[in-house]
Amino acid sequence: MLVSMKEMLTDAAKGHYAIPAFDVSNYEMMRSVLEACEEARSPALLQVLGVDLQGRALPMMTAMAKAASELYDIPVCLHLDHATDLSFIKAACEAGFSSVMFDGSVLPFAENVAKTREVVDYAHAYGISVEAELGHVGNAMVGNEADKVSNEDPEDTLTVPREAADFVAMTDVDALAIAIGTSHGVYRKTPSLRIDRLDEITAVCDRPLVLHGGSGTPDDQMKAAIAHGITKINIYSDIVAAMNAALKEKLNTMENPATWPAYVFEDARNGIKRVVHEKCIAFGSADRV
Repeated sequence: MLVSMKEMLTDAAKGHYAIPAFDVSNYEMMRSVLEACEEARSPALLQVLGVDLQGRALPMMTAMAKAASELYDIPVCLHLDHATDLSFIKAACEAGFSSVMFDGSVLPFAENVAKTREVVDYAHAYGISVEAELGHVGNAMVGNEADKVSNEDPEDTLTVPREAADFVAMTDVDALAIAIGTSHGVYRKTPSLRIDRLDEITAVCDRPLVLHGGSGTPDDQMKAAIAHGITKINIYSDIVAAMNAALKEKLNTMENPATWPAYVFEDARNGIKRVVHEKCIAFGSADRV
């Protein structure tokens, strides 16, 4: 049975650790993350982006995660990541996701509050937890296009502590993603997290705090963020890079073009699992189950 993200993050806050949340795009990624989390005795927080849920993929991915939650001896949460369309969020709730995110970070404050509140009211009726974002985590190099790199100055988009407190009070959201200096995707230069701003937010915000853009951020900065209140850290580019590098190597050295996928993906799965193990240990979620 899938569990809510709220359960996981409540325990993480009490234990002063963070749960690495891994975006999974297909069966191979989901299997690899679950195997590695079970081996590490870590809760598994699976995330899926809308781009991987189009058409029949929504019920298929949901059914796969539900079945997997019964097969692995660890808590499993299925979380909809970075959704902006309210009808799609409602469809994910109805399909069986146990957690959803509404990303209104680029909206004016009042509109972000209103739409987040609508999602919270709808999702909570299903017993589903909700994450929202305040402040804006920009993009490094993401997806298929290098020109998606953000030109924003990170200092201009950091989360404002007083707004975070008001946002939580007005929305009753279960977890809040904040901007303290990370970016999505592959960094062109090493980020420098604003731990001082994080401290200001934790002083006035009583909900679990989330950090997006964990891939490529040095472990020492991640550990500092966890020590100062972060309970969930999103990881995607790191596992995608490990998978793609292994696939490239395998395909370029493979003599038989009809090799079974079970063997083609073997090194890719192992590469993903290595990253998952590393993050579970670094973030403190290992041996928590």
